[in-house]
Amino acid sequence: MSPKPAKRAQAARGEEREGVTLTNLDQSLAADAGATKRDLVDYLDTMSGRILPVLRDRPLSVIRVLRGQAPFMQKNVPKYTPDWVQTVLVWAESSKRDVAYALCNDRRTLLWFANQRAVEYHPALIRADRRDRTTHLVLDLDPPPEAGFDPVVQAAYLIRQALTDLGLSGSVKTSGAKGLHIFVPLDGQADMEEVAAATRAIAARAERLDPDLATTAFIREDRGGKVFLDPTRAGGATVVAAYSPRLRAGTPVSFPLSWDELGGVKPADFTVHTVPGLIGDRDPWAEQMPAPQRLSPELIEEGRAIPVARVQAMHEGKRRKRAREREAEADGQEG
Repeated sequence: MSPKPAKRAQAARGEEREGVTLTNLDQSLAADAGATKRDLVDYLDTMSGRILPVLRDRPLSVIRVLRGQAPFMQKNVPKYTPDWVQTVLVWAESSKRDVAYALCNDRRTLLWFANQRAVEYHPALIRADRRDRTTHLVLDLDPPPEAGFDPVVQAAYLIRQALTDLGLSGSVKTSGAKGLHIFVPLDGQADMEEVAAATRAIAARAERLDPDLATTAFIREDRGGKVFLDPTRAGGATVVAAYSPRLRAGTPVSFPLSWDELGGVKPADFTVHTVPGLIGDRDPWAEQMPAPQRLSPELIEEGRAIPVARVQAMHEGKRRKRAREREAEADGQEG
């Protein structure tokens, strides 16, 4: 074998960690990732002590990117998954079948996912052993297109004020894209429907604090250039994990922030290259997370009076479609 093919074969074989063979480590993750597969593996390995606690015992969806293919979300584990990867069957109402989700509970499993080019890690808001309870109430703040980071920061302060008014507190992290996530840990007393209702109520309260800045309008065209306070991250929803890389330019990371430092940073500051050096041995997500809290019956009832966003949007979409059809029919008759 000539030197060049031998070198390529060695690169493909890669190395082994925790019994997992890691291959093709010098390949780029994506055209604009600014990171190789080795960078991904090294980052996840270095951060395993911080990211595993937020993945443990939670049905996991991942976003993978294979060479020459578009990124895709993987929920059901592939047939070639090693038998030492723990899984849990979860009924999927949409497809009327059981889905075998992975439970990423140890370093070995995390390294296996990294070798599968799983870049993003989206755990469920439920635990495998308690699927009837959401562990956190989550507000997902999404800025309008072309907006900078400042509007979403200001919207986060609205959420914080709404929580404070209710005697609640939460932790904030970047989404790894342009937005922010606010997590409120729960005491397990409220069921999924109650948590969803409370989430709607908190979003609506924050919107009322500054309706020129923030909106709960689910239909994009109705948002008017405002920050969207998404109240739909409830029930069996997933949210990208703290410390998870994102498949975006520069390979940013969903990074926890204190409320005091929120206004002095930008999401691009936190990447697979910078995060390990920024936090050292600390775990700011665990350090800053409040103790589990109770949702009051009054807040839940307040939320129940607010229509479910997706259902409301579906009905509104149908209404608008019928209106367009009537308008087109009228135009045709006039012609």
